[in-house]
Amino acid sequence: MATPAGTSRRLGAPDAKNRVVLLNAAEELMRDEGYAAVTSRRVAEKAGLKPQLVHYYFRTMDDLFLELFRRRAEQLKVHQKAALNSSQPLWALWELNTDPAGTAMTMEFIALANHRKVLMTEIAKYAEVFRQETIKTLTAAMARYNVPFEEFTPTVLMVLMTGATQVLVQEEFLGMTLGHQETRAFADKWLTYLEGPRQLPDNWRHLVAEDGGAEDGGAADDSGKS
Repeated sequence: MATPAGTSRRLGAPDAKNRVVLLNAAEELMRDEGYAAVTSRRVAEKAGLKPQLVHYYFRTMDDLFLELFRRRAEQLKVHQKAALNSSQPLWALWELNTDPAGTAMTMEFIALANHRKVLMTEIAKYAEVFRQETIKTLTAAMARYNVPFEEFTPTVLMVLMTGATQVLVQEEFLGMTLGHQETRAFADKWLTYLEGPRQLPDNWRHLVAEDGGAEDGGAADDSGKS
């Protein structure tokens, strides 16, 4: 039945199981085939659900992409918190920023934002939050390790670290590696000088603070399988 003019169309519950399944399917498509592959038909097909359910949970594809980005951003906040609270925050930040899988998804979202401006605003908002938290950690670390602030301010160091890691991952994705070995060796040298040899547990990014949240929340059951 058509929705009467002037009324809002009913949407599925935000914690519904099928909504999570649709987001998982959209993320998998974007990761494996790029953002252009994420259409309502492909998402429903990947999720094994009826196509109309995509718009039952998301009014528009913009809404789906926004929720997908926010979900990944919240996951990244959990990982960033684990990095900042770890015994070797600089090592952890370096590894987090040079993670190929995470950077590849970020590149897809940025490319998509060129066509969906509402996403561009959301990316910038979260990026500012991440940068502020990173600057706080770098400030504390530099004071702890007696790094002279007049040589490198925490803000400049944050920009340099972010820029270097993004270039490394993006160029490796394109098959470009000239200068990468030397850059990684330089980073390893200074990280070791400041924090000692890497001693982080392999699962450090999942060791969140006591007040941190889990990466994947529970979902209410919901009908709609095709």
